[in-house]
Amino acid sequence: MSGTAPAPSLLASARRIVVKIGSSLLTNDGQGLDREAIARWAAQIAGLRQQGREVVLVSSGAIAEGLQRLGWHKRPSALHELQAAAAVGQMGLVQVYERCFHEHQLRTAQILLTHEDLADRRRYLNARSTLRTLLALGVVPIINENDTVVVDEIRFGDNDTLGALVTNLIEADALVILTDQPGLYTADPRRDPTATLVAHAQAGDPALVAMAGGAGSAVGTGGMATKVLAATRAARSGAHTIIVSGREPAVLARLAAGERLGSHLEAATRPLAARKQWLADHLQVRGRVQVDAGAARALREDGKSLLPIGVTRIEGDFGRGEVVTCIDAEGRELARGLINYAAEDARRLVGQPTSAIEHILGFVDDAELIHRDNLVVFTAPAD
Repeated sequence: MSGTAPAPSLLASARRIVVKIGSSLLTNDGQGLDREAIARWAAQIAGLRQQGREVVLVSSGAIAEGLQRLGWHKRPSALHELQAAAAVGQMGLVQVYERCFHEHQLRTAQILLTHEDLADRRRYLNARSTLRTLLALGVVPIINENDTVVVDEIRFGDNDTLGALVTNLIEADALVILTDQPGLYTADPRRDPTATLVAHAQAGDPALVAMAGGAGSAVGTGGMATKVLAATRAARSGAHTIIVSGREPAVLARLAAGERLGSHLEAATRPLAARKQWLADHLQVRGRVQVDAGAARALREDGKSLLPIGVTRIEGDFGRGEVVTCIDAEGRELARGLINYAAEDARRLVGQPTSAIEHILGFVDDAELIHRDNLVVFTAPAD
């Protein structure tokens, strides 16, 4: 972590930007949509568009607006009630965005996503193509999780994660997370008066997770921890992340002009290829493949494919071509990839040489359990 913040802002040179706005900002801490604040952000995004920058907006607020419209004073825990609140609130949210951006002669598009949309390769590519087309047309896409149909198993869990996944999806240069705090602090400033703002750090630094706390408000589901993890995820495609207060006057315009505000978490890694981004960003994997020390070294240090002989255990029920995670002997995730054999066949191949595949199965689909072209290796344990 760096104690000195380099200049200028990481947003200054960004051409494609994802902006995520949290529920507490959009709804003025749960009091209903803050139309004046939304109008200010729309004006700033319009300014970015005039500079030739492309902007995708990831917006929370549907459930919080629905709670207000329904007269519910506490966020329910029942899934069907959350879905109902989202359905009601989404109407108001879209209306406000459309009206605010129309003032600047900008067209908007609503896109609702679930994890299944990004977990399926074909739907992932469809979403990517749609977003790129909208940006080319000068439209501002407004993305939210599809809370009206989502179930526990396919929830992103928070829109910070969704923002990072969208950043990877469109290969954005930067992710700006607007929150109700000035940025990331060394400790919770509400409890520790000695806490100081982390002005600049490297995304993925383990020390950042220790600094981050839990959910910060009763309105949203994300806390600073989800923002730190989102920065780590966004960095996989080479995108920088800025965590900054959305209540800061003209915050987006000032960042774009080079001013340093909030916490800048810089990506230190080179961008992954689009296919490998998709693999790395799978929140749901279908199984686990444990490998021995030699295979772990071959994957991480030598860039090799995973052969059956290096596998010690297979867990889960998966089909050929599904995403599995590779773990070392201590259970730490070191890679994810598309497996060439279904779980039942893969179990029969554990510890066996490639030359034995045909004898054991009666056929050979591939010599490798996972080919290196379909494998993304993490340089450190994945989040």
